[in-house]
Amino acid sequence: MLLRIILALLAFDCSAPLPLIAQESAGEVVAAQIRSQGYVCDKPITAERLSQQSRPEEAEWLLQCKDAAYRVRLIPHMAALVEVITKQR
Repeated sequence: MLLRIILALLAFDCSAPLPLIAQESAGEVVAAQIRSQGYVCDKPITAERLSQQSRPEEAEWLLQCKDAAYRVRLIPHMAALVEVITKQR
């Protein structure tokens, strides 16, 4: 148990002040996830959590990027479900 606590503390980046860590936007997190799955989202503009469509442990987001808009369902330990809403040319 103690080893897990020590490893968790070592994994936490203490070099950055806490306010900077807290400033990472939801849009950046959702965009990073869909980019890892091959979708294009170079510049996330907005990310709106769709509370009516979300389920426990599965948050649904409407992500507006510079190049496209996506509906994204984040599911723990799985790839996100991504639906392309609009695509800019």
